[in-house]
This record gives sequence, structure tokens and C-alpha cells, in this order.
Amino acid sequence: MAYNFITAEEAAEMITNGNTVGLSGFTAPGNPKAILEAVAHKAEREHAEGRDFKINIFTGASTNDHVDGILSRNNAINMRAPYQNTPDLRKRINSHDAHYFDRHLSEMAQETRYGFYGDTDVAVIEAAAVSEDGEILLGCGLGNIPTYAPRAKHIFIELNEALPQSLLGMHDIYLPLDPPHRREIPIYAPNDRIGRPTLKVDPGKIRGIVRTNELDGVKSFTKPDAVSEKIGANVVRFLVSEYQKGRIPKEFLPLQSGVGNVANAVLNYLCMDKELPSFMMYTEVVQDSVLELLRTGKCTFASTCSMTFSNEVESQLFADLDFFHDKILMRPAEISNNPEVIRRLGVIAMNTALEADIFGCVNSTHVLGTRMMNGIGGSGDFTRNAYISIFSCPSVTKEGLISNIVPMVSHADHSEHSVDILITDQGIADLRAKDPLQRAHEIIENCAHPDYRPILRDYLKLSKGGQTPATLNAAFAFHTEFAESGDMRKVDFSKFA
Repeated sequence: MAYNFITAEEAAEMITNGNTVGLSGFTAPGNPKAILEAVAHKAEREHAEGRDFKINIFTGASTNDHVDGILSRNNAINMRAPYQNTPDLRKRINSHDAHYFDRHLSEMAQETRYGFYGDTDVAVIEAAAVSEDGEILLGCGLGNIPTYAPRAKHIFIELNEALPQSLLGMHDIYLPLDPPHRREIPIYAPNDRIGRPTLKVDPGKIRGIVRTNELDGVKSFTKPDAVSEKIGANVVRFLVSEYQKGRIPKEFLPLQSGVGNVANAVLNYLCMDKELPSFMMYTEVVQDSVLELLRTGKCTFASTCSMTFSNEVESQLFADLDFFHDKILMRPAEISNNPEVIRRLGVIAMNTALEADIFGCVNSTHVLGTRMMNGIGGSGDFTRNAYISIFSCPSVTKEGLISNIVPMVSHADHSEHSVDILITDQGIADLRAKDPLQRAHEIIENCAHPDYRPILRDYLKLSKGGQTPATLNAAFAFHTEFAESGDMRKVDFSKFA
């Protein structure tokens, strides 16, 4: 059928107050570039004329300034899920101007299909191509759009001319059946292909196509600092040790890695390593370092949900797509992050923490226990089901004013039952087969900064017994001290004795 080519502003006029909008993409890649900006400007006009205008935004993960940023500045978001990372939206969430529920990324699509979140009014899809019968070639991020699009009453497509049509074949679109009819997901190696290369939608739902021409706009990572370098070296040192001890099979196992400078440093060290064999990745995001791992053959295949490359590296990918075409496969978030597949493949999970406590619990989301940073993302999907679960973070931040190793985390996202290994710039704490007190000593002596080790030992001395030696009236003394004086090093546990 013949589609209508329209402007972003014309599309925005068809999105109304209270609509629930499902977007393609996962992190910045694959996100719409124009229509949601036009919706934000519409919200600005509506508010200026005294009318309410907010919409619900459901995605695969975070977006960027084209979506969360400009919509938040115009106070146009009512409900947001399952993950975000823009400063403007963070401000709205923490001031309760926008509702936000933080979900495991593997769960969002299936819960949408179960009807937990109501109807999906509109789907906005970035595409490299679309056929007359509704076959859509998606961009560099897949996310949850294979669930949102079929449920949506109306669909808008952003046809991004910056995306090469040679991306065809790099998507593996598969949706599991819902209970009680669900069967196993037939992925037995990261490079197994089980689905369709394109997204099929009802062409009658497509209300219009907006032309764009823009890369995803991911910023290049800064060069790893000394702390990130030490963490990266420690992670690789741990993997080499486990491999040499025979606790990782000789074929090695698939790796998952989070996003950010620490994760990038880990991947850089893996690229330089000579001890470990080549490996595959089964992960939710591949970033700049992964392209180099694939180019050198250290990584032979990467299954992911999104190619989160900086503009420079994305351009390199497109220029050499013939080489990378059979080495990267993008899947829906509920498949890339699926617990069944993660457990079956024996994925080694590597994620980052805001803080960890001396018993092995991890806070991934809330600063000082109250202020949302980004969200849990896919860390829980991988952590709970990994062959080995690794968390890393700097031992201190703000030039030592904050210890990221604390007596008790101010918000718990991952309990001690899910965390196997904790790594900081100071060293490695292996928490496996250790009771709470043993874990506490392991973490204090190996992961805490030297400035904080005596203070943390003093905390342990307060214990009056019990299997987990926590002292409730002193457990958050690090956090309350920082709130009062701005320096956790000033904690004096003698007043709690």
C-alpha cells in the first residue's frame, strides 16, 4: 500500500494528552529522532494555553535528548518505564513531576502483553526501510518494539536515511508464547538465529512516515582514568585466575557487560589480554570497545539488543558492515536479557554498582537511598542467572569524601544471594561459600579504600551477635554523616558502642 509521508509536526498532532506511546530503540540507538521532539513542542504550546498535556512513554531502555530530555524540559511525561538516564528526566522523577517505575528489562515486554500496563495507543518506530506490506527493517537498537507495535492502535515510522539497508539480517526478532503455552527459547549458543530479520506490522496501522537523516548521537567514552584502569585490570585478573584454575571451561563462556567507562575499561583489558581464549558475548548492549574485540578476533560473535556505538564508531561500523554483518545479532530485550537463556549459556555477568555493603548487597539505582540515578536496567536479569556474577565500582568517589563500600546499602537492588564477586580499584573480594562475617572481612580488606578500612572494622565491632553482624542504629552512619558534614571519613562509631 502507499504510505503518507508527513512532517514530525503532523505526526505530533495525532498524539494526544494521556496517550501511551511505545518506542523503538534500546539506549540511544534505534530511538526516534524527530516525532517526540515535535510532541514536546506541542506540550509547550498546550501548557502555555492552560491545557494539560502529558503522555506515557514505554521503551526498551534509556533514550536520549530527542525523547526523555526535551519531553522532560517541557514537563510532558506522565509515566515512564523501564529505564532512563537523562538529567532532565531524573530531576522530574526525583521531584515527582513524572512517575517512573523501574523494571527489570527482560520483564517489560511480557508484562505489557499480559495487560499489566493497559493499552498502547501509539508506536513510533525508527526504520532503515519499510515495505508496502508492513515489513520494517529496524535500526541499531531493538528494545521492546516487537511487543509495542502489534498492540498499538496507530504506528508512525521515522525512516532514517542515515541507516544502511545492508543492516538486513542483523536482527533476530522472536517473541515467546505467553503462559501456559510458552516453550523453551531455542538458543543454545550466542550465535543461534531463531527469529525474523524484520518486524512485521499491519500496514493499515501506519498513519504516516517521517523522513530523518541522523546518527544515534552516542558520545564517545572518555579515556579510562586510573581508577577505571585498575578496576578493568582486576576484573581480567580474576577471569584469568578462574580460567587457569579450571572453574571456567576451556572453551570459555559468553560474557555480558554493562555500559560506561568502567565497563569500557574492562573490555579494553580483555582486548589486550593474552591468557584467555577468544569468546562470544551474550549481552544487552555492545559499545565501542566491542567493535575492536570483534575486529581483532578476541570476540568472535556478539548477541545484543543494541549497538550503542559513538557516532565515530557507528560510522566505522557502517563503512565496514560486510566484515561485521555476521558477527553481531540484535534481539528483543526479553530475549537478550532472558533468564532462561542466560542460565543455559552460562553467561559471566559484569555489571557496575553505585555502592556495595560489607555483606555483599549492591545498590545500583539510588543515591543516598532516595534519589533515582538511572535504574536497575538489565543488571538483575543477568546477575540472578549468571554462571558468575561480578559487580565493580570505585572504592571511593568525590576525592574520598564518599566510600562506595558501606556498612549497609542505602537501597538494595541486588541482595548478597546474587553477588558472587565484588571488584574495586583496591582489589577482588570472592564472596562465594562465605558466611556474612567472612564476606565482611573479605570486602573490607580487599575492596574498601584504606582510609575507610579502620572505620568499617570499628562498625563490625559494634555487633552484639547474630548471623549477619549488622547494628541497626549505626548501619546508615556513613550516609547520615555525609548528609551532615559532606565527608564519610568523619564517622565515629564509638558513640554507638
